[in-house]
Amino acid sequence: MTDIAAPAVMPSRPAWQIKVPYALLSLLMLLLIWQFGTMIFKTPPYLLPSPVDIGFKIVKDWKLLLLHSGVTTFEIVTGFIISVLIGLPLAILVTYSPMFDKAIYPLIVGSQTIPKVALAPLMLAWLGFGYAPKILITALVAFFPIVINSVVGLRSAPPQMLHLARSMGASSWQIFFRFRLPQALPNIFAGMKLAVVLAVIGAIVAEFVGADAGLGYVIITAGSSFDIPRQFAAIVVLSVIGMAFFWLASWIERISLPWHVSIRQTHH
Repeated sequence: MTDIAAPAVMPSRPAWQIKVPYALLSLLMLLLIWQFGTMIFKTPPYLLPSPVDIGFKIVKDWKLLLLHSGVTTFEIVTGFIISVLIGLPLAILVTYSPMFDKAIYPLIVGSQTIPKVALAPLMLAWLGFGYAPKILITALVAFFPIVINSVVGLRSAPPQMLHLARSMGASSWQIFFRFRLPQALPNIFAGMKLAVVLAVIGAIVAEFVGADAGLGYVIITAGSSFDIPRQFAAIVVLSVIGMAFFWLASWIERISLPWHVSIRQTHH
């Protein structure tokens, strides 16, 4: 009898894997270079503080930074929510209405050529120095990527699939919720992740123009008194807030789209 060779058994991957935090290692390397650079060149703190000086300032002023972080976070979250509530319906209208697409979509694109810094003083003159102008500017900055990415996603459904659904008697609502929306969700989440980062920028730009609270206000007042370590401390806290919102959006995306190829590839 001829021996039949047994199929080769691929070595199983271990149940546990050590994931190397490359981003954290790169950050630590940059901080070490920064720290040793300030020590070697003896850079004064009012020009370029060291990471250690910034860390001490964060620990010392944590109550102040926490208080103003709450103000900026409220502006970011509220402006982002408004941008989503405005951006998604606009994207649906652009996708389903050719007339709306031709009449409004070019205006939406053209509006992004207007610098938001130029609009901020007008918003302050019209709405005062409260939360309203900051939230409005944040929403104006954040809504554009949501509209653009959502339109691209809603238009990406294969025509053959839509024709097949119609031929089988699916209603417009069923086509939207079962075909167009699932197909568009990756693009919608991509727009939201970009929008939440832009919302941070929008809130700070609004606070730079006129505010009496918020991390932008801390940065402006610290710069006027040459307290550069406090400026950097506020910038670090602001960066942490932006990264936290981005990671939160990414986490919601992973939970909502476990089937998408971009999510499955991140787990390999």
